[in-house]
Amino acid sequence: MATPLAERHCVPCEKGTPPLQREAAEGLARQLSGWSIEEADGHLRLARTIRFKGFPPGVEMVDWIARIAEAEGHHPDLVLAYGSLTIQLWTHAAGGLTENDFILAARIDQALGQAAPGAGSQPIERS
Repeated sequence: MATPLAERHCVPCEKGTPPLQREAAEGLARQLSGWSIEEADGHLRLARTIRFKGFPPGVEMVDWIARIAEAEGHHPDLVLAYGSLTIQLWTHAAGGLTENDFILAARIDQALGQAAPGAGSQPIERS
């Protein structure tokens, strides 16, 4: 049995790394909850929007996700708005999705499942 995505770590990608084909990406996406594969700017990316009350929890969430991303050496695009945070993942060096994107998504999900930043043990509302 393969190691679960949340237990794996991202590996460095170099320019020219081939992106996953849609079928392979969809297979990996089935291991995640709340993420969708979308096409944007000519490539595939993973996206998920998390909802919460107010603005400060989102700022704290951005900081929390940044620490996870920095530890993995793989960085998402984060779009913060009042009441929501959209996370977008794709591997720039590959020009699309790689396993790293799914690993980071799973690690973010794992961390978010523990508790919401700045909210004690209050769960985060997922959309």
